[in-house]
Amino acid sequence: MLFSENLKFMAHSFAARFYSILVLLSLFAASMNPPKAIAQDPIYKPIPLTPGTTITDRLTEKDIPTGQGGFARDYVLQLKEGSQLAIDLTSDNFDAIVSLIAGDGSTVAENDDGPDGSTNALLFTRITKTGTYYIRVRAFGEVAGGNYKLKVTLLKPVAGEK
Repeated sequence: MLFSENLKFMAHSFAARFYSILVLLSLFAASMNPPKAIAQDPIYKPIPLTPGTTITDRLTEKDIPTGQGGFARDYVLQLKEGSQLAIDLTSDNFDAIVSLIAGDGSTVAENDDGPDGSTNALLFTRITKTGTYYIRVRAFGEVAGGNYKLKVTLLKPVAGEK
Protein backbone atom coordinates (compact mmCIF):
# COMPACT_ATOMS: atom_id res chain seq x y z
CA MET A 1 0.00 0.00 0.00
CA LEU A 2 2.78 2.36 0.75
CA PHE A 3 3.99 2.19 -2.85
CA SER A 4 0.57 3.06 -4.32
CA GLU A 5 0.11 5.98 -1.90
CA ASN A 6 3.54 7.24 -2.88
CA LEU A 7 2.57 6.94 -6.54
CA LYS A 8 -0.68 8.90 -5.98
CA PHE A 9 1.23 11.64 -4.13
CA MET A 10 3.74 11.90 -6.98
CA ALA A 11 0.92 12.03 -9.56
CA HIS A 12 -0.89 14.78 -7.60
CA SER A 13 2.35 16.68 -7.16
CA PHE A 14 3.14 16.40 -10.86
CA ALA A 15 -0.39 17.51 -11.85
CA ALA A 16 -0.24 20.49 -9.47
CA ARG A 17 3.13 21.58 -10.86
CA PHE A 18 1.98 21.03 -14.44
CA TYR A 19 -1.17 23.10 -13.78
CA SER A 20 0.90 25.89 -12.18
CA ILE A 21 3.23 25.95 -15.16
CA LEU A 22 0.24 26.14 -17.55
CA VAL A 23 -1.23 29.06 -15.61
CA LEU A 24 2.10 30.91 -15.65
CA LEU A 25 2.56 30.28 -19.38
CA SER A 26 -1.00 31.49 -20.08
CA LEU A 27 -0.42 34.66 -18.08
CA PHE A 28 2.86 35.25 -19.88
CA ALA A 29 1.24 34.72 -23.29
CA ALA A 30 -1.61 37.09 -22.37
CA SER A 31 0.87 39.77 -21.35
CA MET A 32 2.61 39.46 -24.71
CA ASN A 33 -0.68 39.98 -26.60
CA PRO A 34 -2.94 42.15 -24.43
CA PRO A 35 -6.55 42.36 -25.59
CA LYS A 36 -7.30 45.44 -27.64
CA ALA A 37 -9.59 48.00 -26.08
CA ILE A 38 -12.74 48.70 -27.99
CA ALA A 39 -13.09 52.46 -28.24
CA GLN A 40 -16.51 53.97 -27.87
CA ASP A 41 -17.90 56.11 -30.60
CA PRO A 42 -17.40 59.71 -29.61
CA ILE A 43 -20.54 61.15 -28.12
CA TYR A 44 -19.90 64.68 -29.38
CA LYS A 45 -19.62 64.82 -33.16
CA PRO A 46 -19.89 68.35 -34.56
CA ILE A 47 -20.54 68.43 -38.29
CA PRO A 48 -17.71 69.88 -40.45
CA LEU A 49 -18.78 73.05 -42.24
CA THR A 50 -17.29 74.87 -45.20
CA PRO A 51 -18.02 78.61 -45.47
CA GLY A 52 -19.93 79.59 -48.60
CA THR A 53 -22.27 76.61 -48.63
CA THR A 54 -25.89 76.52 -47.51
CA ILE A 55 -26.84 73.59 -45.33
CA THR A 56 -30.42 72.36 -45.15
CA ASP A 57 -30.83 70.32 -41.97
CA ARG A 58 -33.23 69.42 -39.17
CA LEU A 59 -33.06 69.76 -35.36
CA THR A 60 -34.41 66.62 -33.70
CA GLU A 61 -34.62 64.96 -30.29
CA LYS A 62 -31.42 63.07 -31.21
CA ASP A 63 -29.39 66.31 -31.06
CA ILE A 64 -27.73 67.94 -28.04
CA PRO A 65 -30.19 68.65 -25.19
CA THR A 66 -29.93 72.33 -24.22
CA GLY A 67 -31.20 71.86 -20.67
CA GLN A 68 -34.02 74.26 -21.46
CA GLY A 69 -36.31 71.73 -23.13
CA GLY A 70 -34.93 72.17 -26.65
CA PHE A 71 -32.12 70.74 -28.71
CA ALA A 72 -29.03 72.07 -30.50
CA ARG A 73 -26.76 70.95 -33.32
CA ASP A 74 -23.11 71.99 -33.68
CA TYR A 75 -20.98 72.55 -36.75
CA VAL A 76 -17.20 72.92 -36.71
CA LEU A 77 -14.93 75.04 -38.89
CA GLN A 78 -11.45 76.54 -38.90
CA LEU A 79 -11.21 80.33 -38.99
CA LYS A 80 -8.28 82.71 -39.29
CA GLU A 81 -7.62 85.85 -37.29
CA GLY A 82 -9.14 88.88 -39.00
CA SER A 83 -11.80 86.87 -40.86
CA GLN A 84 -15.19 88.53 -40.98
CA LEU A 85 -18.22 86.35 -41.35
CA ALA A 86 -21.97 86.38 -41.57
CA ILE A 87 -23.95 83.46 -40.17
CA ASP A 88 -27.52 83.28 -41.45
CA LEU A 89 -29.94 80.82 -39.81
CA THR A 90 -33.51 80.59 -41.06
CA SER A 91 -36.39 78.34 -40.07
CA ASP A 92 -40.15 78.28 -40.58
CA ASN A 93 -40.45 75.71 -37.75
CA PHE A 94 -38.83 77.42 -34.77
CA ASP A 95 -37.45 80.68 -33.36
CA ALA A 96 -33.80 80.30 -34.41
CA ILE A 97 -30.79 81.14 -32.27
CA VAL A 98 -27.25 80.92 -33.61
CA SER A 99 -24.05 81.03 -31.53
CA LEU A 100 -20.40 81.16 -32.47
CA ILE A 101 -18.31 79.32 -29.90
CA ALA A 102 -14.50 79.37 -29.63
CA GLY A 103 -12.44 76.21 -29.23
CA ASP A 104 -12.16 76.87 -25.47
CA GLY A 105 -15.96 76.81 -25.11
CA SER A 106 -16.47 80.55 -24.70
CA THR A 107 -19.26 82.23 -26.65
CA VAL A 108 -17.82 84.67 -29.19
CA ALA A 109 -21.16 86.00 -30.46
CA GLU A 110 -24.84 85.06 -30.48
CA ASN A 111 -28.00 86.22 -32.22
CA ASP A 112 -31.65 85.43 -31.60
CA ASP A 113 -33.72 87.54 -33.98
CA GLY A 114 -32.77 88.95 -37.36
CA PRO A 115 -32.61 92.68 -38.14
CA ASP A 116 -35.86 92.39 -40.09
CA GLY A 117 -37.79 91.57 -36.90
CA SER A 118 -38.27 87.92 -37.85
CA THR A 119 -37.49 84.93 -35.64
CA ASN A 120 -34.59 84.00 -37.92
CA ALA A 121 -31.03 84.73 -36.77
CA LEU A 122 -28.35 86.74 -38.52
CA LEU A 123 -24.94 87.19 -36.93
CA PHE A 124 -21.98 89.29 -38.10
CA THR A 125 -18.62 88.95 -36.35
CA ARG A 126 -14.86 89.33 -36.75
CA ILE A 127 -12.46 86.59 -35.64
CA THR A 128 -9.69 87.77 -33.30
CA LYS A 129 -7.78 84.50 -33.01
CA THR A 130 -7.02 81.72 -35.52
CA GLY A 131 -8.47 78.38 -34.45
CA THR A 132 -11.34 75.95 -34.30
CA TYR A 133 -14.82 77.41 -33.92
CA TYR A 134 -18.26 75.89 -33.48
CA ILE A 135 -21.55 77.20 -34.79
CA ARG A 136 -24.46 76.11 -32.61
CA VAL A 137 -27.97 76.05 -34.05
CA ARG A 138 -30.81 75.87 -31.55
CA ALA A 139 -34.43 76.73 -31.03
CA PHE A 140 -35.61 79.30 -28.50
CA GLY A 141 -37.56 77.78 -25.61
CA GLU A 142 -38.89 74.27 -25.40
CA VAL A 143 -39.40 73.66 -29.11
CA ALA A 144 -38.03 70.24 -30.07
CA GLY A 145 -36.82 71.48 -33.44
CA GLY A 146 -37.62 71.31 -37.10
CA ASN A 147 -36.16 72.18 -40.50
CA TYR A 148 -33.67 75.01 -41.00
CA LYS A 149 -31.12 76.48 -43.39
CA LEU A 150 -27.68 77.61 -42.28
CA LYS A 151 -25.27 79.65 -44.37
CA VAL A 152 -21.85 80.91 -43.30
CA THR A 153 -20.28 83.53 -45.55
CA LEU A 154 -16.73 84.86 -45.27
CA LEU A 155 -17.01 88.58 -45.96
CA LYS A 156 -14.44 90.52 -47.93
CA PRO A 157 -12.87 93.45 -46.09
CA VAL A 158 -13.91 96.94 -47.13
CA ALA A 159 -11.24 98.76 -49.14
CA GLY A 160 -8.57 100.19 -46.82
CA GLU A 161 -9.41 97.70 -44.02
CA LYS A 162 -7.07 94.90 -43.01
